[in-house]
Amino acid sequence: MAGCYGLVTACFFFQKVMLYLVKDKWMGRYQMRRKGLSFTRRRRNKNGYLVKEAGSWLLHLVIPVFFAVVIVYFFGMRTSVIGASMEGTLYGGEQILVSRLSYLLTGPREGDIIVFRPGGNKNTHSYVKRVVAGPGDSVEIKEGKLFVNDEVVNYGYDKIMDPGIAETKLILSNDEYFVMGDNCNNSEDSRSGNIGPVTKAMIEGKAWFQFGSEASLIGFIE
Repeated sequence: MAGCYGLVTACFFFQKVMLYLVKDKWMGRYQMRRKGLSFTRRRRNKNGYLVKEAGSWLLHLVIPVFFAVVIVYFFGMRTSVIGASMEGTLYGGEQILVSRLSYLLTGPREGDIIVFRPGGNKNTHSYVKRVVAGPGDSVEIKEGKLFVNDEVVNYGYDKIMDPGIAETKLILSNDEYFVMGDNCNNSEDSRSGNIGPVTKAMIEGKAWFQFGSEASLIGFIE
């Protein structure tokens, strides 16, 4: 329903823009054609004029719909944050917009907040987590700290109580990303054997805008 509403809104916006851009030019041509035309000539050109008019209106509809579909598909996917795993940045019940375009040509970067489905399972809800390590990186959690390539990395974590599968050093493959919740001690993420490292095929997109929660502000996601 939300996607349909966004599509309709975008269509309306682009249609208004197109009509505004062509209005003066079209009206000028139309009035010039009327000057000097006899009644007989107007009748002879009536059918051609109607065809052009219909084509013009069709064009004004097709272009806005096309751009609306592109914008909604690539930037307007909406999902909800479930649970408290991202608290400090995102909150349960909050709505976020997801960009599918961000990772068409490249993969996520460390620090990106991504939306994915474990194992690519479309029957489960979308997970929202932060990428802490990428392809080729080593990941290890020891003494309550996250080590990436043997250096401490901290996204505002408290002491990490459960290292999970990262208790021993992991080396990520060429298509794997290690993700964690910002509220690390209340998060099911790549440390869990049920999820593990996330592959690019599982990723739906990059979370880029947040709204709809009393606990947070509306705005871009950092």
